[in-house]
Amino acid sequence: MKRVLVEELRSLLGQEVVVKGWIYRIRRLSQVTFLIVRDRTGTIQVSVDPALIADVQITTESVVELHGVVKPEPRSKIGYEVVANQINVLSLADPLPFNINGEELNIPLDLALDNRVLSLRHHRVSPIFKIQAVLVQTFQDFLSREGFVQVFTPKIVASGTEGGTELFAIEYFEDKAYLAQSPQFYKQMLVGAGFERVYEVGQVYRAEKHATSRHLNEYVSLDLEMGFIDNEHDVMNLQNRLLKYMFSAMQERCAKELEILGIVVPEVPEIPRIALEEALKLLTEEYGKTHEELDLDPEGERLLSKAILERTGSEFVYVTDYPWNKRPMYTMPKGEHSTASFDLLFRGLEITTGGQRIHDRALLEANMLKKGLSPQDFASYLSNFSIGMPPHGGLAIGLERLTAQILGLTNIREATLFPRDRHRLTP
Repeated sequence: MKRVLVEELRSLLGQEVVVKGWIYRIRRLSQVTFLIVRDRTGTIQVSVDPALIADVQITTESVVELHGVVKPEPRSKIGYEVVANQINVLSLADPLPFNINGEELNIPLDLALDNRVLSLRHHRVSPIFKIQAVLVQTFQDFLSREGFVQVFTPKIVASGTEGGTELFAIEYFEDKAYLAQSPQFYKQMLVGAGFERVYEVGQVYRAEKHATSRHLNEYVSLDLEMGFIDNEHDVMNLQNRLLKYMFSAMQERCAKELEILGIVVPEVPEIPRIALEEALKLLTEEYGKTHEELDLDPEGERLLSKAILERTGSEFVYVTDYPWNKRPMYTMPKGEHSTASFDLLFRGLEITTGGQRIHDRALLEANMLKKGLSPQDFASYLSNFSIGMPPHGGLAIGLERLTAQILGLTNIREATLFPRDRHRLTP
């Protein structure tokens, strides 16, 4: 017989079915044993005559195949159950390092990550990644409809896009190579290749020796780049519409998962915009917070988001016009000291960085030299600015950060299937 998923059982009352899944819970009574069986679509109560399993060893999280009949059961929360007439154990589970069938997974995060496959089975953990998958799908859907082409760029590169030293070096035959910090160069090159609008979903790597709740050394970046823009505000305008679409679609497609997690998806307004210098002035006036340099630290991001929420009701805010020394060499200058760049803060955390890029080769080379970089080290990148490059800009969204902020998770690793940070290389 063909396997039936739990979500399909409601329409099969009175019929013989085969159900396959994991034993979520075992409850043994004198006259009957109840098994709660879980598959990817939900759980079902299975009623078993103890004699049927007298010689069968069954443990929590064992994988089983059950043959039985779907019957009405008024005492069940869903009004029906499966009455089993045959049970086959496909894989017997050993004793577990912790209990995963409680309402909450009350264990240290490191223990959950050390036993990641097991912790992912918890009913409040797996929805995180179903929601995350929909965020990626809707990012792709929206941009494809907007005329963007999905691309796949190299993750082994000859140099860093940021011009810094925070790179993972690797052996590449007789040469030295690096893991890509960003697809930035390739996005720009593909805009210049005539695609005009491109996007990518892919891993990026940062060799920063941090150990915080908001950083990873490998994460998924949602990148886009678009040609023929007037300024950085064109990119922000597009992201406004993108986020509205993603959040609306998530509300619709992930209703079950959001309900399990108790999450209300926020509205995406016309996101307010504030220049960095104005933001720093506001923080000083409102909270007495001062900054040694023109930048926002984590506390500044949280306080600014709080102030904007109180003033406008928006949980989002664009911070614009970052200084030249805080942005990469490809960022378009704006005035004498600032740049045509922005960060998007969501609930007190930066989730997006973007802006307009330099499209003039002479200006790009001058900017490299000003930052102490050698144009010769970026020859293959620079050559594309001599064959016609339109004005362009783009952004990158950190997928794990976005997921964590939507769901109110305290550590970005909770929104990462298999985290890679300074201290974790397995599983």
